[in-house]
Amino acid sequence: MAYVQRKIPFVGTADTNPETKPFFDAAAAGKFMVRRCTRCTKAHWYPRALCPFCFGDCAWEEASGKGKIYSLSVMKRGEAPYAIAYVTLAEGPSMLTNIVDCDLDALKIGQDVKVTFVPSEGGPPLPFFAPA
Repeated sequence: MAYVQRKIPFVGTADTNPETKPFFDAAAAGKFMVRRCTRCTKAHWYPRALCPFCFGDCAWEEASGKGKIYSLSVMKRGEAPYAIAYVTLAEGPSMLTNIVDCDLDALKIGQDVKVTFVPSEGGPPLPFFAPA
């Protein structure tokens, strides 16, 4: 089954949360950013000001945009079929995302994926992943 582009609403604005504003500004420029702790050096997702591992301060860094599908589910009963997955980023953390621009029936766990930015309705582009 082929992927069909869906309309993706964006709730709020990129300015709603000052902790994530740099992320959305970078996404608008086509860059995928993650936060990395300056104390324990672990990268994490979802971006936040304090490290979830040691409560240290964090800095933004540009991520490679590469990852592997850890788990996935293909939804075929909606208006347009889509795939949702946990992707383990090359930098270490896992994130919940959609898999786009693919044959939904050909997706598999362990498959290499890369980030792609999909326009949202009324907001910045959002990072989704497509087969590498």
